[in-house]
Amino acid sequence: MGYLSIGEFAEAIGKTTQTIRNWDNTGYLKPAKIGKGGHRYYTQQQVDNYLGKNKHLNNDFTNSRKIIGYCRVSTSKQKENLERQKDCVRAYCAAHGYQFEIIEDIGSGINYNKTGLNALIKMVLDNQVEKVVIMYKDRLVRFGFDMLKNIFNHFNTEIEIIDQTEKSEQEELIDDVEE
Repeated sequence: MGYLSIGEFAEAIGKTTQTIRNWDNTGYLKPAKIGKGGHRYYTQQQVDNYLGKNKHLNNDFTNSRKIIGYCRVSTSKQKENLERQKDCVRAYCAAHGYQFEIIEDIGSGINYNKTGLNALIKMVLDNQVEKVVIMYKDRLVRFGFDMLKNIFNHFNTEIEIIDQTEKSEQEELIDDVEE
């Protein structure tokens, strides 16, 4: 099995080597191998996982379900935040060996009529989703998370939250007003 240096890996996924080092240090994406002198090495499979190329195939012979990374920001002014969120979700999924797809939305967390969210819900109801990975609980929906979680559970779909940090009631209120 051939390994890619950190520079080769970074170039393949369009990131800087410093970003890759940061991901290793925070546990988002660990190298496949650490060589002498602490050099990090990655595999082509990690590249493919990060880029979402290793998607499950749905055909007559397999009934595999997908892992979906769902990312959302409130306004188009937050596109940079959306890209960071997608990077974190990709890195997390790749680090866990998930084969995944990313669905993204731009819209308020209290707006339940977003294209990506509706597509995700339809996929869950059609029993196509094994797991939904989100950065924060409120990225899926601002209110009604527990109801959506119960519906997803009914269809054997797990919601995996990367950062479980809880916000205070004041922070929640400020976020709601800003959206």
